[in-house]
Amino acid sequence: MKWNAIRDTFKHAFAVPGSEPLSSEEEALLERLAAFVVRRRLSAPAAFFLTSLKPLNYVGSQAMWVLQPLAELFVAPEEFLKAQRLLERRESMELLVQRIEQLQQSQAEQRKTEGKQKG
Repeated sequence: MKWNAIRDTFKHAFAVPGSEPLSSEEEALLERLAAFVVRRRLSAPAAFFLTSLKPLNYVGSQAMWVLQPLAELFVAPEEFLKAQRLLERRESMELLVQRIEQLQQSQAEQRKTEGKQKG
């Protein structure tokens, strides 16, 4: 009986709260980041890198606080803060990888279509 009470007390001690859907600003930021990667043809390395670091995305978002003064020399402070907050969300890395893959696929199909029209 006592163990049940203890178990019930700590049942949600380490539960991660359910995440809310991305805001339109966050979706736009993901879109810009994915487009940046795809334009530079870094889709495969970026997907590999982001997937391998997925468990550390929250730690990375906290490290961004340390780098904020330096980063603001190159990036608008508002954009940097949005990116930092987005990285705090567990699903953000996976969403970014999915968006990179979608853009890469559509770009490959577009090139294929243009190649057929020329040939």
